[in-house]
Amino acid sequence: MRQLVYVPIIHTEADLGSMAQSFKKEFKKRYSDHHYECHVDAIATMWQGISEKIIKPNTDWQKVRLYQDGLPVCGREKEIVSDLARNGSVNHELLVDLISRGAHLEGTEDRALLLKEYDYLNRIFKAKNQAEKNRTVKEYQKVSDWLLQERDRFMAQRIAHTLKRDETGILFVGMMHKVDKYLPKSIAVSSVIHRLPFNEFPTFVRT
Repeated sequence: MRQLVYVPIIHTEADLGSMAQSFKKEFKKRYSDHHYECHVDAIATMWQGISEKIIKPNTDWQKVRLYQDGLPVCGREKEIVSDLARNGSVNHELLVDLISRGAHLEGTEDRALLLKEYDYLNRIFKAKNQAEKNRTVKEYQKVSDWLLQERDRFMAQRIAHTLKRDETGILFVGMMHKVDKYLPKSIAVSSVIHRLPFNEFPTFVRT
């Protein structure tokens, strides 16, 4: 039996790389400085709860495979995760911890699809004026559902291909994704959902 632990997440500012400051500015503009601080605190609480639920005694980590949205199949997966962890990503700090315990890290996403998604988001965040932003948002809306679906299909195929018999996979994936929808029936899926202490969060970044 193959098992997958499905972990819906919200990304931290540190996960967004070069888009982080633009995201922070957009968030504060749409909500408020106070709401942003609440958002940051809530995400920190979320990750603490996720870590406590995942790291259990007597786990055979050699039989665990780690999957992460935003992590392309590229041969440099550990390097990417380590760099993001050093830059303060609690998501990737947890991955580094689990790898040190013996878990296996797997490239998870199609690089070309990921670059398409990031290109649209980067153009939206860095638009020179509102008219340019509106045009780019409209362009993105035309392909966003297709991109999300194709990314989810690829992640599901990747998990199905790499997760071996009697192994457990752990997938960290943004809340807008529905990777489990495309997984084969031979993989038993359970979820780790940590309730966030706020009622709304921005959907303009879903990666």
